[in-house]
This record gives sequence, structure tokens and C-alpha cells, in this order.
Amino acid sequence: MVILHTFTKIRKYMLVQKFGGTSVGSAERIKEVARLIHTGQPKIVVLSAMSGTTNSLVEIAGYLYKKNHEGANEAILNLEEKYHTVIDELFESDAYKAKGRELIQSHFTYIKAFTQDMFTLFEEKAILAQGELLSTALMHYYLSEQHIDSVLVPALNFMRTDKDGEPDLFYIKENLQREIENNPGHHIYVTQGYISRNAFGEIDNLKRGGSDYSASLIGAAIQAEEIQIWTDIDGMHNNDPRVVDNTHPIATLSFDEAAELAYFGAKILHPASVQPAKIANIPVRLKNTMQPEAAGTLIGNKSEGKGIKAIAAKDDITAIKIKSGRMLLAHGFMRKVFEIFETYKTSIDMITTSEVAVSVTIDDTRYLNDIVEELKKYGTVEVDQNLSIVCVVGDFIAESKGYALKIFQALENISIRMISYGGSKHNVSLLVNTADKKEALVSLNQNLFEHV
Repeated sequence: MVILHTFTKIRKYMLVQKFGGTSVGSAERIKEVARLIHTGQPKIVVLSAMSGTTNSLVEIAGYLYKKNHEGANEAILNLEEKYHTVIDELFESDAYKAKGRELIQSHFTYIKAFTQDMFTLFEEKAILAQGELLSTALMHYYLSEQHIDSVLVPALNFMRTDKDGEPDLFYIKENLQREIENNPGHHIYVTQGYISRNAFGEIDNLKRGGSDYSASLIGAAIQAEEIQIWTDIDGMHNNDPRVVDNTHPIATLSFDEAAELAYFGAKILHPASVQPAKIANIPVRLKNTMQPEAAGTLIGNKSEGKGIKAIAAKDDITAIKIKSGRMLLAHGFMRKVFEIFETYKTSIDMITTSEVAVSVTIDDTRYLNDIVEELKKYGTVEVDQNLSIVCVVGDFIAESKGYALKIFQALENISIRMISYGGSKHNVSLLVNTADKKEALVSLNQNLFEHV
């Protein structure tokens, strides 16, 4: 009973802090993260793999699928050498350097073992998990060397997906609570992002960007005071800083606004990570590891201010138009169209209709040919690729006078292929040729923000 009381008391004030791959991308960055988390406030620290590691592990898995063991061994050796360099730069004492080398040897011996056997999807996921297992162990060792109390809590002990591949929320909550109760009295709990087990107990993952999702699920499970996502940029910007000059971080966003921006291209936040925090009503703060003093962006239940907040763009969009004057207005036609996309587990981003056609956009083209063949049962089908969705996000845009005019005036020289306006009170989405995306973002930035 005392342990349960202690857990409840700590949980009330506990933070969840997630640090991405660039934040732990070198020995120096790991040391900086250690300084950031050593504040005395109880927290669960969620780490991604060191930057570049997951890409290298994907490369290794690719060689193994092709039974190119020579290529796999060379890639494994290169990655192992990188980690030995990190060990030399991270630790000061011979004892911890030795522990680090033992850790590296253990993990890479495990990876090398896959060059001797058949290679399947399950083995690939086991290999991909090594990046997070390494980064968290190195952080835990470094904290120990610095006499900073911490405990390593394996995500594979509590993070699980169900038979549909969705997080098993009850399992996560119960088993994470048990892990903390079994390790009472600590202020820093270090765990892995991204990795999980599936319903059968096999090593799995939450897909690329899943460390944000892990942090949000963990925060919701313990009812954290706040979930912090630390990256290499100072919050969510009002436009894409990789494309547009003079962007600035947004101080506050609602959960719905942040979800729209994340889904439509704002790379700082994984789209799935907003929902668990929203349901649990736990604020999410986006912070910059390189500039920890910067305020960043606070995402919460309410939005401050009206009007347009930000612009994002999503590339690799494919548009599909189904034309059928005979079938379009017939009862059940739309249901039949959507069932085809559901059958192939392909999400639709945008949809527009007219008297003779339905147009939709998708970003997953794995089953494009099959979808097109199925759609031909109901009419002629046109496919257009190399497109981008430009999403203008704010609070109650559809109810604000004049904003639509400003958007379309800014894009008067851009060919707009589709428009979605009114489906959400938080965004206006426009489909443009990817070749026109930069011009569209720059023009919107100049017309919507620079004269405010």
C-alpha cells in the first residue's frame, strides 16, 4: 500500500520528456540531455535511437533480406565502429568505458547472428529495436557515472499493441505502473521510444516517428503533468523553415490545430502523438535541445487567438478521380468507393465531389494499381501524381470573415487542383503541383503573416 501511495504522489508531478535522434546523436548531445533531465523533478525520459542508427539498421535488414551477408557485415561493422567512438567520447572512467564496450559487443553480436539464419519481418523488427536499446543503456550508464540516480525501464516490458496493431492502452497503463512500483524512489526513469511488443509478444514498433507516440502514450498512462517533445527546432513554426525564410515558432496551439499541422507535414511532431494527450488532457510542450531556454510551443485544450496560425505542406500526394455520370448519384455509390480504400487499408486525405466525379487524394500508393482496377467497375479513373497538399491552419477559420479571400489572393498565380474547406473548422487544404509548393508557401507567408 505504501508503494501504491508513493507512485500516486510521484505521478501527480511527473513529467514525460522525449528526446529525438538528433538530441542524442553524439556523445556531447547525450551529455547535454543528461544535464537537461537532472533537475530533481520526477520524470520518465523517452529516447529515440541516435541519429542515423535506424537508417543503418534498415540498410542492414535490406542486405539480409537479399541474403547479401557480405554487405550486411560491412554495414554492421561501420555502425559498430561509430558506437565505439561514442563510448570513448562519452565516458571518463576505464570502468564505464569497459561497460560501454561490453554493451556494444552484446548488441552487435546479436545483430550479426541474423546473418546465419533465415530473415523475416519479425527478425527485421528485432534488429530495428537495437537503436533505442543502445541509446537508453548508454544514457543510463552515463547518468550512473555522473552519480545521477536513474533506473532503466524496458519499454518491451509494458508497451504493447493489440491484434489490430493499435496500442493496448489498458496493458500499457497496468504494466508501466507495475514497472515504476517495482523501482520506487527514483526520480529519473529512462525508457525506449518507438519499440513495443505485438499481441503475440514479438518485438514490434510504432513505425517511424513513433517515439513521439510512445511519449504521449506513456504520459496518458501515468497522467503526467506535462509531455515534452525535445527536438532540434524551437517549437512548431508558422511555416516550413526548410522552405520559407523568416518563420517563427507559435507560442500556443490547440490539440486540434497541432494535429492538423502534424498530419499535413509539420515534421516536428508525429501525427498520432496528439490524440492520447488530447484524450487525457495533458499539455504537450515542444522544446529545442539546442536552445533549451527558448519557450517553444505549448499544445493544450484551448487555443489562444483567432485566425490563421500556421501553414504546412505534405508531399508525395496522389489524386484519383472517378467519373461516372450514370452511377455517381445512385444510392450507395460513395459507400462502394470508400469500401475499396478500406479493403486496401489506404487512408484518404482530401475528397471533393461534383455531379459527375469524385476526387480523392492518398499518400500511400502501395496498393494504387489494385485500387484503380477496383474503381474501374464504377466509372473511368484518372490518376495524377507529384502533388502536394498545402494546409492553412487556425482557429475557426471557416467562421472568420476575409480569411478565404486572403488565401486565394496569395495563390492567384498557383494552379489549385482541389480545395477542402469546411470539413474542419481548423483548416483549409489545397492541392497543388509539388513543383509549385515552394512558391505557394512563400506567397502565403508574405500575404498572411508578414503584414500582420
